[in-house]
Amino acid sequence: MRRRQGLVVFISIIQSLLIFAHYFLYKTWTFQPPDNAIQGKAWVGTILGILCVSFVAASLLAFRYTNVFVRTFYRAAAVWMGLLSFLFLTAVLSWVIFGIASIAGAQLHFHRIAEVCFGLGAALGLLGVFNASWTRITHARIHLENLPDVWRGRKAALISDVHLGHVRNGSFLRRMVSKILEQEPDAIFIAGDLYDGTAIDAHSAAAPLSELKARHGVYFVAGNHEQFGDDSKYLNAVAAAGVRVLRNEKVDLAGLQLVGVPYNQASNNGSLASVLRRVPLDRDRASILLTHAPDHPDIAEAAGFSLQLSGHTHLGQFIPWSWFARRTYRQFVYGLSRIGKMQVFTSSGAGTWGPPLRLGSNPEIVVLQFE
Repeated sequence: MRRRQGLVVFISIIQSLLIFAHYFLYKTWTFQPPDNAIQGKAWVGTILGILCVSFVAASLLAFRYTNVFVRTFYRAAAVWMGLLSFLFLTAVLSWVIFGIASIAGAQLHFHRIAEVCFGLGAALGLLGVFNASWTRITHARIHLENLPDVWRGRKAALISDVHLGHVRNGSFLRRMVSKILEQEPDAIFIAGDLYDGTAIDAHSAAAPLSELKARHGVYFVAGNHEQFGDDSKYLNAVAAAGVRVLRNEKVDLAGLQLVGVPYNQASNNGSLASVLRRVPLDRDRASILLTHAPDHPDIAEAAGFSLQLSGHTHLGQFIPWSWFARRTYRQFVYGLSRIGKMQVFTSSGAGTWGPPLRLGSNPEIVVLQFE
């Protein structure tokens, strides 16, 4: 009951924020309109009113149903949510420009300013939609002390945050699998959030993973989206596709130690420290911690790991959320960084959550070359 009440409060807060954002757009667009646009106010208000409730309604449906109608509705609502962010910022820009012009004594027509700014916002949003569908291959050289001779010059692929659901599906995963295999990695690491957490046929969606092959294996740890509730259906589907699911355990990859910790245990510093104390790590050999989020790299460094591989941040996907992501995760928000003797590589992920937009961050598969 308490969880349901919390969910109702959360949904109410989100919907209230959306009402405010859409009302702000309405007031901006209808302020000082051209004389022939007066009658268009009602249409603008009606359209924004419908769009205002679309994402919450689509999300509620998406967590219970999966069919053509729900998937189409959810995708459209998710794209609008991304466009809304850019249109809101450009609406603010309209008022800033108008205010500065007024102070300077310049006679600018506000509606013309809004038209230009909204046009810019829409263009940026559409560019973000295109960019989110263009997955890059990112190469990184990783120098590890005490690296086994067999691993020198060898490669591993890292992919995270695919978010299979109503926007990305099995066909998207098949393309990712094909891109990974083209790189001929010696090991493949999947750092969580393979699924979005919405209604889905988990086994069918994960089936393309069965095509992944690597000399030293394919490994997966659960992310927060797999662990919203019971994660068994997701983990069973991944395992059924032939991928090794790591649950607080260590495996030996030809002398290279790999430890996988799921999100729920790794997100709490006390739990992570407890898990890592139970894992027999040899500090004189190179080691990798595979975990979804770069939440507590200091705990992993203290435990003696050489490298942590994570995702989760998406690098914020697009402005303004990228600012919040950078403030939260600081130097660990993306790419290769260091804490003490340990290196951390955080991927921006291959898919998207919520709005299928990326601007200022690119979807990627990471190829790590060990030296």
